[in-house]
Amino acid sequence: MATTLRSRALSTTFSVTCRRIASRRLAVGYPTCHNRKSSSSISALQAAFRDPSSPFHIPPDSQGPESPDSPADHANLTTLASESLDSLDPLEEAHEKLRRAGFDPQSFWEQRIVWGDHDSFQHVNNVRYVRFFESARIKWMMSLGEELGGPSKAKAMINAQGISLILKSIEVQFRRPVTYPDSLLIGYRPLPPTSEHDAATFHVAASAYSLAQRAFVAHAKEALVWYDYDKLKKCDPDERAKEVLRGRMSKE
Repeated sequence: MATTLRSRALSTTFSVTCRRIASRRLAVGYPTCHNRKSSSSISALQAAFRDPSSPFHIPPDSQGPESPDSPADHANLTTLASESLDSLDPLEEAHEKLRRAGFDPQSFWEQRIVWGDHDSFQHVNNVRYVRFFESARIKWMMSLGEELGGPSKAKAMINAQGISLILKSIEVQFRRPVTYPDSLLIGYRPLPPTSEHDAATFHVAASAYSLAQRAFVAHAKEALVWYDYDKLKKCDPDERAKEVLRGRMSKE
């Protein structure tokens, strides 16, 4: 009887020990058929990452998506957009940059820089920019007149006849010095009215883009006033003028 009980105890101990050993082997990852298949699949995937002809290829020094459903890298999209602009000539690129920034294409004015625009500091004198913006603003005003009443209205607006626009204030921010030779493309866009705005006054933004530097070099913010030159006082324009102005505002 004692021998039988001892045998059963040894058998139970042996069985428990075997189970513990098996559990430890699984815990430390002893190779199984399934693990060998997984290892093979991982190796194949890593090879695909290194193969330039593979759709899974990840270039050196770059990083793959966090998950299969991760969106495209925004930086890569920005780079592609930049590369598409680089393929344009400087003037075409300037037109595209101003359009994307919401400027009215009917205001675009190309300003050639001449040697006489320089001052003793060997760059375009800051005062010149006020004249540059003025040229673009007059072109834009004429386009408003064309839309309001054709060539005769456009001519009247720049000859101080009837209702036109007058500059109340201008603020210029200088971002980069400009030197000869260069050309600037300047654009205007009306800004949405504020809640406390005067009915006769509205604001516009303008920017100057350098073709040589391929960058914005100056920005301006102006207050313009509807002015009745026949009565010599500011006025509230008719609804048609306001409608035309709203139509020129950026849709973005």
